[in-house]
Amino acid sequence: MKPSFIFSIIALVAIVVAASFGIQMSPHNPIVIPESVAGSELYVCHAASQTWDSIAVAMRPFNRYIIIGFFFVVMILLFNWGWAMYQNLLNDKFKRESFSNIWKFTKFTFWAGVIILMVSATPNHFRTVHIRGVGGDWVLCENNTPGAAAVRADAVTM
Repeated sequence: MKPSFIFSIIALVAIVVAASFGIQMSPHNPIVIPESVAGSELYVCHAASQTWDSIAVAMRPFNRYIIIGFFFVVMILLFNWGWAMYQNLLNDKFKRESFSNIWKFTKFTFWAGVIILMVSATPNHFRTVHIRGVGGDWVLCENNTPGAAAVRADAVTM
């Protein structure tokens, strides 16, 4: 395997483990709330990524067309894979070079899909909340996130 591929796998595994077990690089003290409201609060922070949110909102009218185009490309890709396999079956021998362009096209399509998904649905998109009586863009966060605020759970709407 290539060193960059091994590094990608190790980085992905490290991120998944850190996220799964709540490991933080620089932990902060959690917010202390009175015992009387414990269990009825949510923690919110200001949405930090205004740039990515505005890009995602600008792409929203075109998402349907992007998805249609992406699946059109995937279907063409599947047809090309099938055709290359069919040609190899007809010749009754495996020609590796007949798959080289298709494999490049597959990698390009995969990464283009990942990038489109990341740009069109930012992390704030899935955790954005609205607080009744308070303006601004808010996202759910943990009680030890810098800038977190405790809010009554019944005042928060998705």
